[in-house]
Amino acid sequence: MWSRDDLQTRIDPACIGMIHLDPLPGAPRYEGALERVVAHALADLEALTAGGVTAVMVENFHDTPFHPGRVPPETVAAMAVVAAEMRRAAPAVRLGVNVLRNDADAALGLAASVAADLIRVNVHTGSMVTDQGTLEGQAHRTLRRRRELGLDRVGILADLRVKHAAPLAARDLVDEARDLRLRGMADALIVSGEATGAPADPRALQAVRDALPDCPLLVGSGVTGDNVAELLTTADAVIVGTSLKGARGRIDPGRVRALVAVLAHRKEGS
Repeated sequence: MWSRDDLQTRIDPACIGMIHLDPLPGAPRYEGALERVVAHALADLEALTAGGVTAVMVENFHDTPFHPGRVPPETVAAMAVVAAEMRRAAPAVRLGVNVLRNDADAALGLAASVAADLIRVNVHTGSMVTDQGTLEGQAHRTLRRRRELGLDRVGILADLRVKHAAPLAARDLVDEARDLRLRGMADALIVSGEATGAPADPRALQAVRDALPDCPLLVGSGVTGDNVAELLTTADAVIVGTSLKGARGRIDPGRVRALVAVLAHRKEGS
């Protein structure tokens, strides 16, 4: 499992930029042109890297309604095409993959194929009630599959009470966090708000930090240039997508540069 130093070495500046893919083949809103999906993803990648971000994560964000578990082959194939083009365009970037809603097997397969560095798993341990139904963590399978594929270098970033979901049974948040880290062996934990773009609860973030002082923590939603410095007094890094978008939902390089400037100023003052 990663230490906090491991995360800070890999993610510098302390930000992972999200690339929300347009609808992919098979999704209800797919527009029939994968080359346009690739072009938009590469434009977002360029905006992020030009602004100073060195780590990105790609996900099939617009494939709603999501499959609750394994996604179909066309989704994996399309994501492989996009991720391979991203890797070709920015070979030095730290590349992450999230296959929504919870297909860790597909994410690992993509990581093996395009030399990704990270995967995000929305439900790694426990059970969550979502609009896809009940999702169950498969940490036992994911960790073994990672070893089978020779991907021990690939970090598993696991959500603690992922967005758009609620625990199947009432449990203490700190107990869930301990299980996710110590029994699920997640490399880093992600604390988010209730929905995409919603801020994380600072009290929840602090409670997890107090319980797991050596565990890498990321904030996974609601991050802006105005609150990122405060969040990073507790968290080690942030995942940012919504607040960086400008016209037509694409990443705005100016917003990226402004966020990275805050991160650089904070680092200089630490």
